[in-house]
Amino acid sequence: MPTARESLLDAALSALAELPWPAVRMVDVAAAAGVSRQTLYNEFGSKEGLARALVRWEADVYLRGVDRALAEPGPPAPDPSGSAERLVRCSAERLVRVAEWTLGSARSSALVRALLTGAWSERLPAPSVRTTAPVSAVPAQRRADAGVPGPAELVAAVRDRALAVLEREVPGADPVELGRYCETAVRLGLSFVVAPVGRGEGHAGQLRAVLAGLSVRAVGRPGSRVDAPATAGAARVSAPSPRSAGRSHPR
Repeated sequence: MPTARESLLDAALSALAELPWPAVRMVDVAAAAGVSRQTLYNEFGSKEGLARALVRWEADVYLRGVDRALAEPGPPAPDPSGSAERLVRCSAERLVRVAEWTLGSARSSALVRALLTGAWSERLPAPSVRTTAPVSAVPAQRRADAGVPGPAELVAAVRDRALAVLEREVPGADPVELGRYCETAVRLGLSFVVAPVGRGEGHAGQLRAVLAGLSVRAVGRPGSRVDAPATAGAARVSAPSPRSAGRSHPR
């Protein structure tokens, strides 16, 4: 059963889907959530506090979805021994799922789209930070009042989550290469938010093809074997890594 705070945030989101934020009234949000106005003010302090909480909540929902996409198992492979080909496929598929979640979230939530792109319209609550009002007694509100990540910080947060997962899967890979790979994948997925593909075109296939190629340098060459490193930070790969290959880094 949702808490009063969750019910109020849900009610505020529903109101925002119908009205621009300046037209959303606190009394209507409280009524829709089935709580008193005093409960609303106890939780958020003001309409500005509710706005900050709403933006923080949507950012957290997006990042939890990223975690779920990364946690899903990779595609099955006939060779479970850790071949580079399997690792390439698994890493690319995880990042494709993250990109698909990002695109779907941006399409369904104007707040997520604004968080990812930095394009805030007058219809949306601004992601301002309170600096002079008293500190809230509600821990969740104190976190919301501290502010939300901008686009660059959000990209970094997604990159770091992906990197942590891939480092566990590929213990012998170069963390610097993996980090670049993850950030490139995140920014590539974000490009579909900013400039959607045309009607009838698919983004998932394009992402898989590009990421599979990029992951060769980060993970290893298909057909080789990637084993745990003999020493920290070193990787043993039977085929040479294509260190001289170039990398595209779309922005």
